[in-house]
Amino acid sequence: MGGETGVAVRLGVIGGSGVYQMEGIEVRAEHALHTPYGAPSDRVVETCLGGRTVFFLPRHGRGHRLLPSEVNARANIHALKQLGVTHVLAVSAVGIMQEHIRPGDMVIPDQIFDRTRGLRPSTFFGDGVAGHVAFADPFCAELSAVVANAARSAGATVHAGGTYVCMEGPQFSTRAESRFYRTAVDAAVIGMTALPEAKLAREAELAYAMLAMGTDYDCWHETEEDVSIDAVLRVMRQNADRAHAIVRGVAAALPARSDCSCLHAARYAMVTAREAISDAARARLRVLWGQYLEP
Repeated sequence: MGGETGVAVRLGVIGGSGVYQMEGIEVRAEHALHTPYGAPSDRVVETCLGGRTVFFLPRHGRGHRLLPSEVNARANIHALKQLGVTHVLAVSAVGIMQEHIRPGDMVIPDQIFDRTRGLRPSTFFGDGVAGHVAFADPFCAELSAVVANAARSAGATVHAGGTYVCMEGPQFSTRAESRFYRTAVDAAVIGMTALPEAKLAREAELAYAMLAMGTDYDCWHETEEDVSIDAVLRVMRQNADRAHAIVRGVAAALPARSDCSCLHAARYAMVTAREAISDAARARLRVLWGQYLEP
């Protein structure tokens, strides 16, 4: 990941508002940002963690005000890009889809199966600018390896790899759906937040990885209680200190510079003739792809 010639690495963390409430962290500023896509979920908190600048964005807003379908992921990703973030660690609670994964385990998924319903804006392209980025491998392999190593060092049971099913919600799965995801998709975990976050991060040329905290068995499991929000919150509280340690470990392990391919993912993505791009579109997309907009 490192190198003398890469870009300067800056870490952003998207998760619950409690993720940055840890010992040894210095809050330097809070950024209320505006984007061409509206307001992000909340102010972005700039911190110093182990001598490194780390930005935290509460995905659902402080106090958890936003449903997964209501999260303005375009604004969130754009806000992090404005602040110079290059690497994004997404921290999410997930339901467990496989017997060998236990509540409290950490999963670092490497694939996503999309079961959202098209309600969430999922691209920065459109409105006069067409383009397509590769998304075969939706998570950054290099950053995911750093996250997995940090989780092991923090004492977590880690499952590296596996498919994350992203459902619309806000209801949990039916039993029939849960069984289908286990058998037809071979899902490891299920959640409601990885998309469109991961798609937008790729378009914005951010390295993106997820720390998925297994909180409960989804309702496929015949001998465990069906998922409840009480059970989810209980395991999240129990895992809070470990999650903090993992974030610290990731911040410490990231190199000063990176030449990861994720950081150039949109280089050849834009197919619209540059002379056909309007001034309004150039202004809207300058933070994301300014270097690609000129003829």
